[in-house]
Amino acid sequence: MASPNGTSHRVAVVQQPPVLLDREASLGRALASLDEAVGNGAELVTFPETYLPGYPEYIWGLRPGDDFHLANELHARLLANAVDLDADDLRPLQEAVRRHGSVVVIGIHERDAAYSRATLYNTLVTIGPDGEILNRHRKLVPTNPERMVWAPGDAFGLRVIDTPVGRLGGLICWENYMPLARFSLYAQGIQVYVAATWDEGDVWLATMRHIAAEGRCWVLGSGCSMQARDIPDSLPGRDRLYPDPDKWLNPGDSVIVDPGGAVVAGPLHEAHGILYADIDPARADAAHYTLDAAGHYNRPDIFSLTVRRSRGTQVTFEEAPPKGSLSVDVPERPAPEKSAPISE
Repeated sequence: MASPNGTSHRVAVVQQPPVLLDREASLGRALASLDEAVGNGAELVTFPETYLPGYPEYIWGLRPGDDFHLANELHARLLANAVDLDADDLRPLQEAVRRHGSVVVIGIHERDAAYSRATLYNTLVTIGPDGEILNRHRKLVPTNPERMVWAPGDAFGLRVIDTPVGRLGGLICWENYMPLARFSLYAQGIQVYVAATWDEGDVWLATMRHIAAEGRCWVLGSGCSMQARDIPDSLPGRDRLYPDPDKWLNPGDSVIVDPGGAVVAGPLHEAHGILYADIDPARADAAHYTLDAAGHYNRPDIFSLTVRRSRGTQVTFEEAPPKGSLSVDVPERPAPEKSAPISE
């Protein structure tokens, strides 16, 4: 229900498995889910962490030392199917978002095209109604074996963006346990908070409710449900890694929580589907009357936070002057010092 001064927007949390390590097939599923969600009135559609081309669940059971050949083969497949934003790998989804005039938040494996072309980031991309990328946030700290897959991100994308469905931002998985990262979003006036994740269970759901109550914002916990039967036959080592097709690798547990901490949709447990809720961003503003963690309930005279958004540069190339050029930079020599007079 909308507040007297607000407007209600329908949001959708997609909890569907991707086609693991197949970017094009996973992109096809994302497009189908987007069509379905928009057809049901959704203006904002979210997808889980690294949905394109799927969270590498195998890293929690397979270590490089266990089977180095298989680990290398899987990583090579992942690298080849990762998303290069500079190469427009996300263009089909961007065009679909533009046609629908919706907003989409989706997790990707981002392949860094600027340096080495072999580095991956766990990235959350926000696409606006015009199909353009509004923000891309790289996960600050990969967790445990994830550090074998992704480089640590930076704060360049630690931003809250104005969208037609409210002031929107988000964090990825266990970044949501980083109090200062959350605080940086609260300080930017976040109204709709997207937590894209591979996590699940009671503790995670309690975290979603805590963030909603602490930040006085709508929280969309965007999880990924996946059974072993959802793993494609083409995945190297599939039969060895996933012998029981009925096993739930992740139950999903997507959820939508209001600014007071009450669950309004979900959790969607051990099921594939799409969660819907009607949210009013103005309710997030009104909820700050009693608690404003980054405003009147803060003590800036005691506590302060600095967020360094600068993006590091791996390498700088200085081009040589054109062949045959007579232009040579000669450093200016200092004038010789005068000898001091000899005193008698």
